[in-house]
Amino acid sequence: MSAVPDIGIGPAPILAVLVGAFHSFLYVLIRGSAGTRFPFVIIAAILGAYAGNAIGQRIGDPIRVGDFGLIWASVFAWLGIILVVVATTIGASRDTD
Repeated sequence: MSAVPDIGIGPAPILAVLVGAFHSFLYVLIRGSAGTRFPFVIIAAILGAYAGNAIGQRIGDPIRVGDFGLIWASVFAWLGIILVVVATTIGASRDTD
C-alpha cells in the first residue's frame, strides 16, 4: 500500500478554462478587437466561469455538462468580461483628463 493520497483534478477547472476562453474569443469576434485588455478579459472570463459553476452547483442549472453548470458559468464569464471592459474604459477616460 502506498502512503501517497490519490489526488486528481476535477473537470470544473478545465471546463471553466474552455468556457471562459470561448466567451473571450466570442467577445473579440463581436467587438472586432480587444487590444491590450485581452489578457485581462480572458482571465476574468475564466474566473467568472469557475465562480458561475460554483453558484450553479448550489442553486441548480438547467444545462449541465456532467457536474458543470454551463448557464451560470456563461453568465458569470460575461460578467467578468463586462467588469474588465468597464474598468479599462473608466481607467482610460481618467488618463485623458
